Amino acid sequence: MSAQNFSKSYGRIIWEQFSKNQLAIFGGLLLLILYIGAIFAPFIAPYGSTERDLESSTRYHPPTQIYFTDPQTGSLTAPFIYATVRKTNPDTFQIEYTEDRNTKYPIKLFHNRPETPYELLPGIRGSLHLFGVDKPAKVFLLGADGEGRDLFSRLWYGSRISLTIGLVAIFISFVLGLVFGGMAGFYGGWVDNILMRLVEIIGAIPNLFLLITLSALLPRDLDPILVFYGIIFFLGFIGWGGLARVVRSQILALREVDYVQAATALGARESRIIARHMLPTTASFLIVNASLAIPGAIIGESGLSFIGLGIREPYPSWGLLLNDITVSGFASFTDRPWVLIPGFFIVIAVLCWNFLGDGLRDAFDPRKRQ
Repeated sequence: MSAQNFSKSYGRIIWEQFSKNQLAIFGGLLLLILYIGAIFAPFIAPYGSTERDLESSTRYHPPTQIYFTDPQTGSLTAPFIYATVRKTNPDTFQIEYTEDRNTKYPIKLFHNRPETPYELLPGIRGSLHLFGVDKPAKVFLLGADGEGRDLFSRLWYGSRISLTIGLVAIFISFVLGLVFGGMAGFYGGWVDNILMRLVEIIGAIPNLFLLITLSALLPRDLDPILVFYGIIFFLGFIGWGGLARVVRSQILALREVDYVQAATALGARESRIIARHMLPTTASFLIVNASLAIPGAIIGESGLSFIGLGIREPYPSWGLLLNDITVSGFASFTDRPWVLIPGFFIVIAVLCWNFLGDGLRDAFDPRKRQ
C-alpha cells in the first residue's frame, strides 16, 4: 500500500480500487437498473402479469412492429403501430398475424388505464403506465406467450421474484451460516462436532433428491405464495453449510488474537465477543461471498420453476416464463424465438452479479490494490 493511502479511510480505499474495475461498475449499474425496474414493474409494464384479451386470441403473437415513418410518404412521424388480425394459413394450418392498416394507433407515453389499476407498492395504487396504445390494438414489444399475455410485461413482473428470491435466500443462508459457524468456532468441543456433522449430513444429501422431496411434500393446489416462501427456505437451507465451515475456520483463528483475549479477560459476554469483535472481521469475505452466491440462487429458482417444481401461476418468474418452451415444443424456436428471451435476462443478471462479485473481491484484497 502506498504512503498516501495511510491518510485515506478504509471505505475510500475500497471504493477507489473497486472503481478501477470497469466490468464491476457496468455490472453494478445494470443490476441497479434491473432492481429499479422490478420495483416499478407495474408502471413500466403496459399490461398486467396475467392480463389477456378474452375477445381476440393473441396466442404466440410475434413482437409488434413499431413504425417511426409514414409507410406512404416516408416522412418521420410519432411512433405508432397497427392493429393485427389473427388468421389461419389454409396451406400450412399455421396461425398468422397480419396488420390491419386502416387505422394507426400512436404509442402514448404515460398511458392511463383506469380499468386495470395496480398496486405499485403496499398502499400505493395507480393506473398509469410508461407507455401503451388504445384499444383494440395491443403492443407486444417482445411478443406474447402461449396464453396471449404480453411477454415484456411478464418479464418485469417476473423480475420481482427472480431477483428478490436470490437476496432473501442468501440472507437466510448467511444468518444460519454465521450463527452456526460462529458457535462452532467459538465454543468448539461437542458444539463444534454436532454442528459440523449436521453440515456434513446436509451436504451429503443430493440437491436433486431434496428437490423431488420438496415437490412431493407441496400439494399441487397449494397457494403459490406459500410455494414462493418454501422455495426461498429451501434455497437458503441448502446453502449455509459451506459458509458455516469458512466462518468456523476464521473464528477459530480469531479466538486467539489479543483483542478477543482482552475482551474475554474484561468479562465481556460471549455473544458480544462473537457479534462485536469476531464476526465483523469476516465482513469483507461475507460481502464478496454474498455477491457471488446470489447468482446461484437465481439459477436455482429458475431451474426449479423451469421443471415445474418452483414458482407457480399466476405469479411469474423468469424460470416459469422459460417453461413455456416445454409447452410450445423445442422445435418451435425458429417460429417463436421470443420465448427464449427470459433466458437472456437470467444470463444477464447472473453475469452482472459475477462481475460485481469479482470487483468486490479485488477491492477487498490488499494484495491486488494499486
